[in-house]
Amino acid sequence: MLEWANEYLAYCVRYASKTINDKRNVFRRLFTKAQPNMDVSSFGRRQALDFLQCQFNSRSGYAANKDRKNLASAWAWGVDYLEGFPTTNPFKLVRKFPESREPRYVPPEADFWSTVDAATGQDRVLLLTMLYLAARKGEVYRLTWEDVDFSRRQVRLTTRKRQDGSMEEEWVPMVDELFEALLAHRQTARNEWVFTQSVGRHDGKPYTENRGFPQEICTGAGVRPFGCHAIRHLTASILASADVPMVVIQAILRHKKLSTTERYVRRMETVRPYLQVLSGGRKRTNSGPKAKPPKAATSGGS
Repeated sequence: MLEWANEYLAYCVRYASKTINDKRNVFRRLFTKAQPNMDVSSFGRRQALDFLQCQFNSRSGYAANKDRKNLASAWAWGVDYLEGFPTTNPFKLVRKFPESREPRYVPPEADFWSTVDAATGQDRVLLLTMLYLAARKGEVYRLTWEDVDFSRRQVRLTTRKRQDGSMEEEWVPMVDELFEALLAHRQTARNEWVFTQSVGRHDGKPYTENRGFPQEICTGAGVRPFGCHAIRHLTASILASADVPMVVIQAILRHKKLSTTERYVRRMETVRPYLQVLSGGRKRTNSGPKAKPPKAATSGGS
């Protein structure tokens, strides 16, 4: 089991650091229930169920299903690349668990700008970059000054979204406010990275994690804390409220599927104007012509 885990994690170095950490952590959890020196042929459906049921009970259905997905992928990799590996995938044999997920909190636009006003220095530039580029956190933290083209007013974002871990890149235009913020920030640059850590042994290095950002600034600004990815959702919401076509929002967010974009902008909101035709139904019914009562039946003949 441990050999399988180590070889799979060595293969996963092609992926983003967050993905690698997720996969490493699921194996750590697995080995609290399964013996690392167990032969993979002895690990079956029952052992997989026991482990995932434990995650469901102690964490959540979403957490259990995420572990199930990661371990099923790892097992499938073992089948493909490790000689003699059991072909029956025990994690796929376990049915998915019910999930109860809270909707992601997306701040009101006013709260976001209150947070920007409370931020200083690099933190303020980070917030503006995430909003105006609709960028993912990892894309922003990977930025180097070579990715910022001031002459053409554009920024190159790179992300690992393909299954094989390949890096994709795309140039995104800068609006005037972001151009000015990044240009001023460039004057204080310490090295090739746009955003760097400023304390501890990682001083001057790019972020891999930035715990507490921007939640701590939100608290200081007196607004409900929100996360970095919520800013990407906020960008989509602002565009949608301005009646920007969905395909344009899809291009700005760089989504492969339109359905993903629709989830970002809360798809049901788009049907609100059409539901208005249902309102006033009782009024229409009450104000309409009264139906005449049926005539009473008569008896007798001529």
